[in-house]
Amino acid sequence: MVIRNRARRFLMPLALYGISAAVVGYFMHQAHIGSRGLEVKRALKMQIYEISQNLEALKTERLEWERRIALLRSDQVDRDLLEERARTLLGRVHRNDIVIITGTP
Repeated sequence: MVIRNRARRFLMPLALYGISAAVVGYFMHQAHIGSRGLEVKRALKMQIYEISQNLEALKTERLEWERRIALLRSDQVDRDLLEERARTLLGRVHRNDIVIITGTP
């Protein structure tokens, strides 16, 4: 009887500490690696940064296209832009022009 009481007095707190440690370990693991953990948060932040960089590039490209379209829409068309578009569409080059091919327009 005395041995049982000593064993129970020793093993009960040990079992409770062990279960508590296992529960805390599980939640720590989920906080780090789980579907809403720190690693997923870091990956989402990197994805947000890449998408925002892409958005900024697209905004600048859009502003450039809007500026060029505004030059074509005004009452007086920009002659340089008109000449550039005509040469591109017709495939003509002046004999004193230097042609630098950069790819498809």
